[in-house]
Amino acid sequence: RLEQITLIVMFRTVLALAAVASAAAFAPAPAFAPKAVTRAAATHAPRMAVFGGEFSESVPFLKTPTNLDGSLPGDVGFDPLGFSEVFDIKVLREAELKHGRIAMLATLGYLVQEAYVLPFFEKVPPIQAHDMLVKSGGMSQILLWTSFLEIFGGIALFQTIQGRRYPGDFAFDPLGLSQGNNAGKFEQYQLAEIKHCRLAMIAFSGFVHQGFITKQGVFEQLGNFKPIPGFPEATFY
Repeated sequence: RLEQITLIVMFRTVLALAAVASAAAFAPAPAFAPKAVTRAAATHAPRMAVFGGEFSESVPFLKTPTNLDGSLPGDVGFDPLGFSEVFDIKVLREAELKHGRIAMLATLGYLVQEAYVLPFFEKVPPIQAHDMLVKSGGMSQILLWTSFLEIFGGIALFQTIQGRRYPGDFAFDPLGLSQGNNAGKFEQYQLAEIKHCRLAMIAFSGFVHQGFITKQGVFEQLGNFKPIPGFPEATFY
């Protein structure tokens, strides 16, 4: 009984922290603010931001943040904690796109490995697969190559801060979706990407948490839903 209560408290704490963090993910974002702004931010605890002007499209009872002027695709004025007033909005958008693109790959990989396993590999649940990679050294290789990518990402970020590069633009377009006859649809593609990024971040977080709690895969949950082990006898309270 005590173990169940402890698990429930930990789970609720994680959900609360995830909910707060997700607010930043949906705000089309900022960079390192001027020193004066940084000092002012450091003297105040995080709180619900209050802005002047019109009410936000996404949160009708809050005013639209000053720096969210709708110039970025997917900007609907959602920044209730006021991160866009502290950081450079271009840096926040860069971070949002980076995490969103990783989440889209992770979400796809999470689902594919549940349905198909390459020959000579053992089929294991995703959470256990992560632990096996850590023990075998595979995760170290991933972190090594990711570190090299982060170096180039850091260089690109400085270019973004200097205004020489659009956030998230690595000139990677092998299908030519931003060229020729598709050039007129480029903004539409940008909007589609940021929407899928935000959805993928929420989806992958949901996959992992339900895996921890139910010990079931995504497809298994669809056919045999169990919120926690022992359901319906066990409860959250």
